[in-house]
Amino acid sequence: MLFFRRKNNDTHPPADLLAFMSTDIHSHLVPGVDDGVQDVATSLHFIEQLQGMGIRKIITTPHIMMDRYPNSTDTLTTPYQQVQEQLLQRSSPLPFHFAAEYYLDEQFVPLLQKPLLTISGNKVLVEISFMSAPMQLAQWLFDIQAAGYQPVLAHPERYAYYHSDIQQYEQLKKQGCLLQLNLLSLTGYYGKHIQQAAEKMVAAGLPDLIGTDLHHDKHLRAITGIAANSKLRKVLDHYPFGNATL
Repeated sequence: MLFFRRKNNDTHPPADLLAFMSTDIHSHLVPGVDDGVQDVATSLHFIEQLQGMGIRKIITTPHIMMDRYPNSTDTLTTPYQQVQEQLLQRSSPLPFHFAAEYYLDEQFVPLLQKPLLTISGNKVLVEISFMSAPMQLAQWLFDIQAAGYQPVLAHPERYAYYHSDIQQYEQLKKQGCLLQLNLLSLTGYYGKHIQQAAEKMVAAGLPDLIGTDLHHDKHLRAITGIAANSKLRKVLDHYPFGNATL
């Protein structure tokens, strides 16, 4: 069953379009630090657009991938503060914080020796290779939990090597990992097979959280396009995502 059919959507999205989410826990809105927004003005525009669609809190998550985006609290704080200062000048009531999306590989392990940037409490957003399942994944998830954190796996529906067996998602949850679905996966934005995997996960009640994973204007346009799909909106409004608790 496909939730989404592409339609032209020239109308302004309704103010409650993303109200089901309340808190967006996955986006790339710290300017100039990864493949997300590149300037403060764009960051502010995206934040205002999300707020206008019903988002009440943003925890943005720039990449920390040591061989490509070697970010840290030190590299992220100044550009984040530039956005925060502009929000304060505009008297924006929207809470805007930053955490990170950590790429799990051998270079991640030393980072556990220092405090990690969490999306809420002890929850840490992580991602893995899109090419193949890391052989060390179970160990890395154990190490994260042993360090006092709960891993939240970003967009598991986008890892094609899990598509053949939905029980692999169930196994990740048994290993103590929460699953964060990308909103646009349910629209077909990333492709039909990813959409089908996302739909199966939702039907099985597997996702714990959802996020926009907003990087650029094309993502934003696709998000506003959901307004035209009443069937998908009904699914989103009724699924028990845990974002509002964060």
